[in-house]
Amino acid sequence: VQVYGARTLGAKGLFGVHTWVAVKLQDADEWTVYEVIGWRLRWSDTALVIRNRAPDARWFGSAPELYAEKRGAGVDELIRRIDKAAREYPYAKSYTVWPGPNSNTFTAWIARAVPELEVDLPATAIGKDYIGNRLISTAPSGKGFQLSLRGLLGVAASGVEGLEVNILSLNFGVGPSGIKLPLVGRIGAPRIPAVIAAEEPLSP
Repeated sequence: VQVYGARTLGAKGLFGVHTWVAVKLQDADEWTVYEVIGWRLRWSDTALVIRNRAPDARWFGSAPELYAEKRGAGVDELIRRIDKAAREYPYAKSYTVWPGPNSNTFTAWIARAVPELEVDLPATAIGKDYIGNRLISTAPSGKGFQLSLRGLLGVAASGVEGLEVNILSLNFGVGPSGIKLPLVGRIGAPRIPAVIAAEEPLSP
């Protein structure tokens, strides 16, 4: 299981990233990618896309960054839970760039459903703090806690994210991966916990 993000297309890329979740069962020949793509709602009744493609492909020219990875024993069960959570995503028929729900809301939904992934999304993952009408949830990683007012104002704390403050979807924080800032994303290396049973190329 790998979680990626890349700067979005056009001027929006100055502020935010598009994120996705890629999985490959141990006996599978191809990777499956789960993501939400807003413009699909122009001709489809869902923004949720589940398809086979390279996990680390560029997003409209932007190079992806790896945010989380899990390999080896037990990964197939995590993949089954990811698939179930993706198909139960409650905002598949709606998309709002700011403050959400959007592609980062979806990735955070998966991360909350499968906290073993320990996904640490950057400050540029605008929409990760959107939890609908609820005020309290776990942090986007599925650990710790979060207080959020429709993704516009809030605070989150966990052993994965550290401490984060959200002001109008601009995210400021400090944690194991470094300092998180709007526009920049983070100063430091992504925290990527993994139990690697065997190395293999990212793309088949």
